[in-house]
Amino acid sequence: MNKLGERIAFSYYRTKFRILSTVSKKKTAEIALELFHTPQFRYKRIILPKIFDEAERLSFNLNGETVQGYRWNKDGYKRVLITHGFNSTISKYGDYIRQFIDKGYEVLAFDAPAHGRSTGKQINAVIYKEMILFINEHYGPIQSFMGHSFGGLALSLALEEIPHNENFRLVLIAPATESKTAIDFFFSFMKLNADVRKEFDQKIFSITNKQPEWYSVSRAVKNLKTKILWCHDESDRLTPWQDAKKVKEQNYPNINFVITNGLGHRGIYRDETITKRIVDFL
Repeated sequence: MNKLGERIAFSYYRTKFRILSTVSKKKTAEIALELFHTPQFRYKRIILPKIFDEAERLSFNLNGETVQGYRWNKDGYKRVLITHGFNSTISKYGDYIRQFIDKGYEVLAFDAPAHGRSTGKQINAVIYKEMILFINEHYGPIQSFMGHSFGGLALSLALEEIPHNENFRLVLIAPATESKTAIDFFFSFMKLNADVRKEFDQKIFSITNKQPEWYSVSRAVKNLKTKILWCHDESDRLTPWQDAKKVKEQNYPNINFVITNGLGHRGIYRDETITKRIVDFL
């Protein structure tokens, strides 16, 4: 979707929400939740970097959708899983893949449902977590993980369910620290009111039996034993540093923070210094 189409689409939904909310807050919340879980960019037709020509193609069925993935250097002495963020694709991580291969690692990388070359229209933290658990069970075991943004949240939730110890490694790059913050931003952007928000939160609880706040890296890391490298930029607007700063202030002994300024939400994982730091850590 181009920027003009994106603006038209969001303008349409704002108008629809404004009208519908006068009739039914519950129905407005249901449609808002669907939109919240729907990526606006697919990157399905993007030309893959040449390193993907070297990959073994993998795919599996998850909840009726086909998840497309790639594996390099099968049976390397260390296995690494890379996860991408919301509205992104695994094809953006070619530099990491190359460096991991050069170190002799086996690399696994998959497009989440509704992203890249995987099928589907919607994604949420539960689906993403289930994808990671499936990959670990069928292509693992995996002891080294790296995730950007929403992918970092999904990894944190998955590792709560994967038996692990201090020998595991997890890299969180600008993770979606608080789902509540993402929802707050969505509601502000779509100009939805507090009454709809109540119904929205209740809808999530009715589906998952958990409040939205449960789906947070800040909560999950309390249960993780793995060594964690957390990279975050102070100018990040999508996953604000203020959320991550609260975790840093807890002084967890297994978490090492790398804080930058001026790289933003996406520039941080593209930065050569950060890339080297991550590859060396894993």
